[in-house]
Amino acid sequence: MPADLAVIGLGHLGLPLAQAAVAAGIATIGYDPARATDLAAGRLPGDGAEGSLTAADIRRMLSGGFRPTGDPVELGRVRTAVICAPAPLGADRSLDLAQLTDATRALAARLRPHTTVIIETPVAPGTTEGVLRPLLEDGSGLRAGRDFHLAYSPARLDPGSRTHAYATTPKVIGGLTPACTESAAAFYGRLCDKVVRARGPREAETVQLLETNYRHVNIALVNEMAVLCHDLGVDLWDVIRCAETKPFGFQAFRPGPGVGGHGVPQDLSGPPLAVRPLRMVELAQQVNHHMPQYVIQRAATLLNEHGKSARGARVLLLGITYKPDVPDLEGTPAQEIATRLMQLGAAVSYHDPHIASWNVLGHPVPRADSLYEAAADADLTILLQQHRTYDLQGLSVKAQLLLDTRGATPTGAAHRL
Repeated sequence: MPADLAVIGLGHLGLPLAQAAVAAGIATIGYDPARATDLAAGRLPGDGAEGSLTAADIRRMLSGGFRPTGDPVELGRVRTAVICAPAPLGADRSLDLAQLTDATRALAARLRPHTTVIIETPVAPGTTEGVLRPLLEDGSGLRAGRDFHLAYSPARLDPGSRTHAYATTPKVIGGLTPACTESAAAFYGRLCDKVVRARGPREAETVQLLETNYRHVNIALVNEMAVLCHDLGVDLWDVIRCAETKPFGFQAFRPGPGVGGHGVPQDLSGPPLAVRPLRMVELAQQVNHHMPQYVIQRAATLLNEHGKSARGARVLLLGITYKPDVPDLEGTPAQEIATRLMQLGAAVSYHDPHIASWNVLGHPVPRADSLYEAAADADLTILLQQHRTYDLQGLSVKAQLLLDTRGATPTGAAHRL
């Protein structure tokens, strides 16, 4: 059955796009051989890649006509194809494009003239034209900009947000030609209130780069301030509270135990570009990568000050997802923190209303059923993520010792990062 749209890659980028398209009345298929069977049955695949969507969301999409499929033949029957395959950061600090290029080849083999192809996967500037365009042209025998439209659009998602909906978040479009841009803009205009036209694909790709790096650099700055303020005996959280009253030239960021999520920083010093590195981004990565170790240092110091050793201590990790109220463990600093605690000999357990089971070092971590009882029993409770369901006032009363890495507890109720 023909469809208006194919979303290729049904993970944290593709599913929200498909959800918005179905809600807008667009006949949508989703292509993902690894996840289609579960999604077609109204189940979450269990790998956490769906971001903030729930099984109920998937079932509503299915009832609205959404069709997940693992059959690539379906890709030849759509007017618009949006590629949302993941491109994680590899060991050499460059993006691993294997899943993206596989998805592109699958589409190319069935690409029809006049189709609009849009890339949403975060990639380095020049990837759409230099890597993906040749794959599409060689696999289809068609020419981009003449026989089919090609454009890039940076994904802008705020998982779990009640403020920034898909429709109200402006969409940036950069096409290979002006006609490519307009074709992509016409598609996104059915989903979003505002479309912003970039000069071309490279500019649109670099928008993604700037937005992601902006987040990481500013988090690194405030993470360094957290360490400095602790050493000086200054209340950082009060500093931020006062600073954010400035109506110009300042945007408040808050420290934490590390930086997770799918948006990985890029300094462009690795392949395929290997250009002049963005030194500030490189330094920001070093600062942010150190934060889990800093949390461990603070935890060990607190235990020692209360006459206890990390070895044999009962430590409860509270909130292990990378973002509040989102069942996503991608890049969560909780993984490294738990690992380091276990290596010190601590007995680690966790509580998270969004995560039913969790493995660290190849072993399941005990999950606390009763938050208050677990906090009262633990020698140290570490708040890693502030979920809405947590009563932090009550928790601060029940916990023997509480380290708050998010500055979410009432002043004086816990030891803050």
